[in-house]
Amino acid sequence: MTSPRKTRRTVLTATLGALGAATAHPLLAATLTPGATEGPFYPTPPMRHADVDNDLVKIIGTIREAGGEVITLKGRVLDREGQPRAGHRIEIWQCDMNGKYLHSGDRQNIDFDAAFQGFGHDITGPDGTYSFRTIKPVTYPGRTPHIHVKVFNGDTELLTTQFYIDGHAANGRDRIFNRMSKAEATAVSMVFTVGGTGEETTVDVVV
Repeated sequence: MTSPRKTRRTVLTATLGALGAATAHPLLAATLTPGATEGPFYPTPPMRHADVDNDLVKIIGTIREAGGEVITLKGRVLDREGQPRAGHRIEIWQCDMNGKYLHSGDRQNIDFDAAFQGFGHDITGPDGTYSFRTIKPVTYPGRTPHIHVKVFNGDTELLTTQFYIDGHAANGRDRIFNRMSKAEATAVSMVFTVGGTGEETTVDVVV
């Protein structure tokens, strides 16, 4: 039995049908942001400064700014279809330029940078955007440089993860970083460029 001859009409019909199916079932926006351990040094409310805004480099009432390389960390919080998640709380916390956390459990015999906020939060805008002014993360004993991140919808925690410096030499020796696939590592890697206010990086969070 011979196959029916393909005409322009049949080819066009098949093409339109495929396009319609693609429209009906859109591809996911991106790799879901991988979760990661909270770690031992998530600062509880009593440990935090009264100033917990999105500028970790300057604490209200202090004269000097925190030490370290100042960066802007920004991006969007999205759902798996690529739609913005507005009004979500995103938190970050990290060690100071000396490698010490704003946490009573960090027993290292070094002083914490009193000008560094250590913890902050932002609320995503209508387009899902967030922004922080902080410092480029540094190494901590046994860990590659990283920034801890949490995302909340109201009181519901949606994600705990960590951001890393893309291509940092210590990444390959970090046990937590090495648990991720290549795609997952890319999703939480910070690539730095020079913007109007200095070094900046953009990391979208997909939950």
